[in-house]
Amino acid sequence: MAHVAIIGAGFVGLSSAYWLIRDGHQVTLYDPAGAAGGASFGNAGTFANYACIPVNNPTVFRDLPHYLLSGSSPLRLRWGYLPQLAPWLLGFLRSSTTARYTQSATALATLLGRAQEGYTDLIAQADLSGFIRPRECLYLYSSLSAFHASLPTLELRRKLGVQTRILDKAEICALEPSLQALFERGALFEGSWHLSDPSAFLRVLQSWLFGQGLQIRATPVLTLKPHVHGVVLTTPEGSAQHDFVALCAGAHSGALAAQCGDRVPLEAERGYHLMYPGSSALISRPVGWAERGFYMTPMAQGLRVAGTVELAGLGSAKHQGLLDLLHFSAQKALPQLGEPTAPWLGFRPTLPDGLPVLGRSTASARVLYAFGHQHIGLTLGGLSGMVVADQVAGRESVMDLTPFAASRF
Repeated sequence: MAHVAIIGAGFVGLSSAYWLIRDGHQVTLYDPAGAAGGASFGNAGTFANYACIPVNNPTVFRDLPHYLLSGSSPLRLRWGYLPQLAPWLLGFLRSSTTARYTQSATALATLLGRAQEGYTDLIAQADLSGFIRPRECLYLYSSLSAFHASLPTLELRRKLGVQTRILDKAEICALEPSLQALFERGALFEGSWHLSDPSAFLRVLQSWLFGQGLQIRATPVLTLKPHVHGVVLTTPEGSAQHDFVALCAGAHSGALAAQCGDRVPLEAERGYHLMYPGSSALISRPVGWAERGFYMTPMAQGLRVAGTVELAGLGSAKHQGLLDLLHFSAQKALPQLGEPTAPWLGFRPTLPDGLPVLGRSTASARVLYAFGHQHIGLTLGGLSGMVVADQVAGRESVMDLTPFAASRF
């Protein structure tokens, strides 16, 4: 039995706790906000096994000026943050060549093809099936030109094993009759599902894990110091030694990784959501609007409209223009929507090549990385937890982790 510390109580951290406790280890979870206190709270709630297309792709060289300058763009850059962002942005552009983009998509598809394995037993043992909504995600295009432009990525998904059914306008209206009849084509991704309440899912999981012996420390980790026999971490409350440490802190992982010999070019994609109480019955499944870059997901509290990307670091100030764009776009798709409540801002971890960091640190085999999942932390949380547990146990990993190593940078 090993004593393992996990830093971060999102989908990746709590899934790691599950697989480690299942192996018989003693686990301590460090997170000042507790379960779902970060990006795991406000995501679109989708198990996106189809999301193997990274944001970095060859079209970025053509489309980036439009995304950065258009008032209707779901991507925004705070120009005052550009000096800090410049190294990441250069790496992003280098990763957007056809060859590197295809490599990233292939690597993501390898993970996503096994993502369900990470959740099946976890959901059953922790009695979480009540949160699962087995309705496939519907991705929509409001113009034929946008759909035709997406055909190469749809074909790449197909080649990488994603089962997709293309719908025409009449089929979309029949499937989701409350939607405004403005969508020309749709893609229905088979095998995807969503959660009725992502944060409640994690709170219940954390409570169940506590009953299985999980220790919880509601405090930030300030430093990591690996040595031959373990890792010493410090918090505002003092220091503690563990046999292993799993770094699963999402967009907040960069500084601690640097202390372990890995200067990972991690940035934060600031994502937003709005909630529309009493509107969850308008649609039966997650619905994404491709050109507007957001999802509408029916949840227990109402309809959640989540998406957009703002590159502006970890500051707390919300971009009202992006919130307004979400509201305008949601009402255009669903005119029955009223006024939203609870605008939310969260920080997705993003890396230039669109891949997460999974594996051991450069400085020590006792420091394990599982962060940088961008928009698919929920989807890959369970599988990432399996990877962490395999490494603690010294088992051969279920897949080749080379594309996800921190040393790739």
